[in-house]
Amino acid sequence: MGDAMLCDSHGRRIEYLRLSVTDRCDLRCTYCMPAGFKGYEEPANWLTFDEIERVVGAFARLGVHKIRLTGGEPLLRRNLAELAGRLSSLPGIADLSLSSNGTQLAKHAQALRAAGITRLNVSLDTLDQARFATITGRDALDAVLHGLMAAKEEGFGPIKINMVVMAGTTDNEFDAMAAYCIEHRFVLRLIEAMPVGETGRKTAFVALGTIRERLRTCFGLVDGVVAGGGPARYLVSPDGSCQIGFITPISQHFCDTCNRVRLSVDGTLYLCLGQDDKVDLRALLRSGCSDDQLEQALLDGIGRKPLKHEFCEHPTQVVRFMSSTGG
Repeated sequence: MGDAMLCDSHGRRIEYLRLSVTDRCDLRCTYCMPAGFKGYEEPANWLTFDEIERVVGAFARLGVHKIRLTGGEPLLRRNLAELAGRLSSLPGIADLSLSSNGTQLAKHAQALRAAGITRLNVSLDTLDQARFATITGRDALDAVLHGLMAAKEEGFGPIKINMVVMAGTTDNEFDAMAAYCIEHRFVLRLIEAMPVGETGRKTAFVALGTIRERLRTCFGLVDGVVAGGGPARYLVSPDGSCQIGFITPISQHFCDTCNRVRLSVDGTLYLCLGQDDKVDLRALLRSGCSDDQLEQALLDGIGRKPLKHEFCEHPTQVVRFMSSTGG
């Protein structure tokens, strides 16, 4: 079965797996996880490194070549660099990246780079220390900035800064964040808040269209090329010093080019961020399935991938928190 390709019933080729290695996080961002949340998955239900390697191997045999390690905060999973090394060595895996909040990045950057992770996305919504503490529940901005400098020193590239735009909170910081990213050659990506879980629904949404045009004029930007089927639409400066992406799941969804699925730490394969369609891979793995049976489960699941999310039509539909879905 190894020569099969993962395509859904809408003709989209699935080439990208976002792989959550933990649902725990050392921050409590207001749009992601409620303060005081304790409903974490039991460690006995986490996929082991061996199980993760087996699932990723099956995905790779079906044509998935891009893996992103996510959480929660993935750097809270012990020995993550070991897992990264195992995954980067699998035949067919050409792109291994990491999403992080950056708090633990300084002490792990060297090992992660050596293990084969090449690209980073770091969540950073503000450069204001007090505002950072309000949004995340922790005074950790200096740790994040230190982590970014360590990652830059190790040669990760590109390093993307993911900034969730929140009305009345971060919607006046675009110029400062853009200037910071230009200085360090980071890619800035602005993201519309999504109604994933109760916390997401309580976050004031800002449409990015007007902001996009203001930044276009302010920084002399032009339309950039959309690469790899990703959700961001980019503006770039002619000299390449500034790249700003806009991820607009609410005002201008990108479902027609979706090329990804998400695997949570407990082995649940979510076929769409904005829907509840899923496949229980943990039960299959622990029942002693063969590689052919595992690949068939992936093929069957992808065949049920929904056409699109329904954040606008049914904003209360997804009750799970973003941290439990996996990035």
